[in-house]
Amino acid sequence: MRVMAIVKRIANQFRRDKRTLALMFIAPLILITLINYLFDGDAVDPKVGVQGVSSEMVAQLKDTDIKVKQYDAVSNVKNTIKSDDLDAFIKQDGADVQLTFENSDPGVSKQIQMKLQAALMAEQKDAMKQLGESMQETAAKVQQSLAAVAKQYAAQTGQQLDIPKVNLQIPDQQQLAISTGYIYGDADTTFFDTIGPIFIGFFVFFFVFLIAGISFLRERTTGTLERLMATPIKRWELETGYLLGFGIFALAQSIIVALYSIHVLDMVQMGSIWYVLLITLMLAMVALTLGILLSTFANNEFQIVQFIPIVIVPQVLFCGIFPLEGMADWLQWIAHIMPLYYGADALTSIMVKGEGFAGFATDFYILVGFALVFMILNIFALKKYRKI
Repeated sequence: MRVMAIVKRIANQFRRDKRTLALMFIAPLILITLINYLFDGDAVDPKVGVQGVSSEMVAQLKDTDIKVKQYDAVSNVKNTIKSDDLDAFIKQDGADVQLTFENSDPGVSKQIQMKLQAALMAEQKDAMKQLGESMQETAAKVQQSLAAVAKQYAAQTGQQLDIPKVNLQIPDQQQLAISTGYIYGDADTTFFDTIGPIFIGFFVFFFVFLIAGISFLRERTTGTLERLMATPIKRWELETGYLLGFGIFALAQSIIVALYSIHVLDMVQMGSIWYVLLITLMLAMVALTLGILLSTFANNEFQIVQFIPIVIVPQVLFCGIFPLEGMADWLQWIAHIMPLYYGADALTSIMVKGEGFAGFATDFYILVGFALVFMILNIFALKKYRKI
């Protein structure tokens, strides 16, 4: 009976806690559905530009599921790759082939390289087969001509001529000289090199969100916030004070994580370190304001943790670690409401692509917008704690 009493008490406790029930039964269904759609998207075929390549090679590339865009003349291959969003460019001049990869995703570069080799081998095989058939036809015609000449000679002189068998040798095929170049990184660039910046942004965002939410919750549960609200201090002043106080440590964390990742772990860093710090700081501010906002809906630390599967996990799924191009439009729309998506895109532009402020300005301003919106919502949320 006593055991059943404990069971009944726990069951009643869960029954009254609707948030915990939703976390246990509804949140897993939502997340596994998102993951299912995320990995069930259509594969995105690589897009390659070509110049001076034979029509046979173009056909072979298309047969290997590569989208081919043909150009008549390209003066600057790198600018063409960037402006037309190509994964690679093949430029052929006789036996010289220049292969340039965009290489922001080394996996795609290796995929193109393998498919190009398969296309080259298939083209050479077809060319050799056609050449062999053509030479056999030529040899047969020569043999027939010699036989006709020998027959005519025998009719005129009564003597037989020995006609040698015509055997044409296939000449050695001209070898292509392939030179390879990369816009971002080099041949040794790995997949982690391209997603490393995303993890920098994620860890800054995650820990600032968690610590800010729990710390602000303690301000409420210990009565500190209520006592402050009883003073003449204005809500925007209180919000600003909390943001600056927590922001000092968020800034320190951003600097430590970024410098450690670049200088100790030797992550790829092509752009300015100051831009990296700027974006990580903005991610920290967004996480800080979001953590404070959501803490107003929690009564204890466990309820703060409950927000992780709902707020953090979807951002990991849609921040760029998994390609979104082949996903449904509504899935891509979800990605564009995630702050981490913009932070990850900006960090990738800086660290992997080496771009300046203009290359990630849109991402930066959107992060600023997120932070301002959450700040304004926090100011309104503080109103319910003012008793007088």
